[in-house]
Amino acid sequence: MEIKVNFLDKLRLEAKFDDFTVIADQPIRYKGDGSAPGPFDYFLASSALCAAYFVKLYCSTRNIPTENIRLSQNNIVDPENRYQQIFKIQVELPADISAKDREGILRSIDRCTVKKVVQAGPEFIIEEVENLDADAQALLTVNPDTATTTYIPGKDLPLEQTIANMSGVLARLGIKIEIASWRNIVPNVWSLHIRDAHSPMCFTNGKGSTKESALASALGEYIERLSCNHFYAGVFWGEDIANAPFVHYPEERWFKPRRGDKLPAEILDEYCLDIYDPDGELRGSHLVDTNSGNVERGICSLPYVRRSDGETVYFPSNLIENLFVSNGMSAGNTLVEAQVQCLSEIFERAVKREIIEGEIALPDVPADVLAKYPGIVAGIKGLEEQGFPVLVKDASLGGKYPVMCVTLMNPRTGGVFASFGAHPSLQVALERSLTELLQGRSFEGLNDLPQPTFASNAVTEPNNFVEHFIDSSGIVSWRFFSAKADYDFVEWDFSGHGDNSNAEEAEALFGILADMGKEVYTAVYDHLGATACRILVPGYSEIYPVDDLVWDNTNVALQFRADILNLHSLDDAALEALLERLEESELDDYTDIATLIGIDFDENTDWGQLTIQELKLLINLALKEYEEAHELVGAFLQYNDNTAERRLFYQAMNVVLEVVLNEDLELDDYVVNFRRMFGDARMDAVLGSVDGTVRFHGLTPTSMKLEGLDRHERLLDSYRKLHKARAAAAAATR
Repeated sequence: MEIKVNFLDKLRLEAKFDDFTVIADQPIRYKGDGSAPGPFDYFLASSALCAAYFVKLYCSTRNIPTENIRLSQNNIVDPENRYQQIFKIQVELPADISAKDREGILRSIDRCTVKKVVQAGPEFIIEEVENLDADAQALLTVNPDTATTTYIPGKDLPLEQTIANMSGVLARLGIKIEIASWRNIVPNVWSLHIRDAHSPMCFTNGKGSTKESALASALGEYIERLSCNHFYAGVFWGEDIANAPFVHYPEERWFKPRRGDKLPAEILDEYCLDIYDPDGELRGSHLVDTNSGNVERGICSLPYVRRSDGETVYFPSNLIENLFVSNGMSAGNTLVEAQVQCLSEIFERAVKREIIEGEIALPDVPADVLAKYPGIVAGIKGLEEQGFPVLVKDASLGGKYPVMCVTLMNPRTGGVFASFGAHPSLQVALERSLTELLQGRSFEGLNDLPQPTFASNAVTEPNNFVEHFIDSSGIVSWRFFSAKADYDFVEWDFSGHGDNSNAEEAEALFGILADMGKEVYTAVYDHLGATACRILVPGYSEIYPVDDLVWDNTNVALQFRADILNLHSLDDAALEALLERLEESELDDYTDIATLIGIDFDENTDWGQLTIQELKLLINLALKEYEEAHELVGAFLQYNDNTAERRLFYQAMNVVLEVVLNEDLELDDYVVNFRRMFGDARMDAVLGSVDGTVRFHGLTPTSMKLEGLDRHERLLDSYRKLHKARAAAAAATR
């Protein structure tokens, strides 16, 4: 069969064969419009559809109903060769199908033409499962030999057992984990990306010197983010969970603000209040939980143990989400293992901030010290052979903190990347610095690094540290590269010894914070069958400025969420009130609505691309405020990088409004040629939007019940699994 391909606009392609036309595109994240599946997506879908066809054919010839038969396929990527993949097809069959027909259905899939054509490459696994949703066998490409025991510093169990235990926890929760990608571009530096097959918005990255250590890293991070609800930060969990006996954890408590919206007396302590409300501006309404939005219920607060005296202090979940983000979370084989990781992460980020913002010049690690770690040297050599000079620095600030730094320079672009790592062992901290540097990155990705600067204000600007926190892509000062170091090199060692090494290391790290005069607050989360913890160090481990609680709080969503989700049912008075609130909020017009209200819209839909600016535009159209709408259309066309279809809609809208607003022009005189230019369907939408018969074109109706929001619903499915497990764990302890 001949297939002809035509190149369309941007990255879109058109394949023509027989009487059919297939459009392919790339996702928005790869610079496409996301208007159609990608070529490889069609390839993946073809085998699943072909398999289903042969199942249908088998059943049709035997009068077997297919209404209750379900089929699913996942592609499993080899970590060392992404072109070598396994196709795993699972079939859910009703109980009343005979054993003979069960075997026949599985054999019918083996006849799939697509499979036969590509069978020299992919390997297919065909299996029956009782329930596609309940079957949560991990889709992992690394299956360590259980007879092998590989110990690495920092782990209380062998890597093989660690991976097995963590995979088992996720399987019991009903979460399918798949590996989306592997990278190993220099020796002894591995990274991978894992995600929930059902809810790919839940993902983590792992890194390590081997495949197994990288996988253990990714699984540990995944479990810590489940345990601490980080995957769902800022997301609306729906009215059912908002009114459930608990929202976050069974041990949470809710406190109502005092008269005048004053903070409840039951939350925080004097030490924390001095940090979070120094000027008395913080109000109870600032701390309402964003996930539930349940204002009537009060302030959802989580118990933390104050390490100095063992007392319980309640922290608003809103405060933790807004200021700490993911900092200070960890999961481990044991609590002390998790605590060491938590504290190491806290020091890594706090010391990194001190160095970056203080423009501190760090001492080089001497060659004879570096030579003690040949695996790390080999990785560095691999980078330098590719033309990237590497600087290895001691970031302990004179042996005070367990932190190291590896900085890469890119002479091709003038960009630099300062990667930090922390652990009580200098070797592990150094290894983490190097693996963090290349986590999920290709050599081409190193061309996007920012250039250093002597402009101190650019380095000390708060958002610069946020960029360093997110992916270490912030700006670094040229002063950082001075050959005259501000500290002497120290070959430090905070590591413990023997069977209690993690316990000793945790005490040592807690001791550093105590010597600094910092209060430490800890929480343990073991509801999910794994050991995870969270550590807060107020005034030290926050990522965002404390002022954000008052001026940039995520619960601004509560002012807009209900009205935006109920947009299609609002009358003119309600629309005017919503528009007024949007104007008075002084929110950035380019803020996307998904982020604003905590709804995970499909990014390829008009809802997923909707910004505050466009929402204002559509509301003005609905209110027939044509001058304001016309002004916003002009701004949209000038500054908004939306899909080609959406831009054409607004180009047509722009000319129609120009005619409508010009007293010397008649719309009827131009409609014929407007239709020739823009097409009947598009012009029907434009003219309907102007005369009021079409409201909020492109935005499908929804409500606070979240109907029709498939992507968001899959994210909530993931959270409901945790909620159910926590409820069961709480019931078991009563």
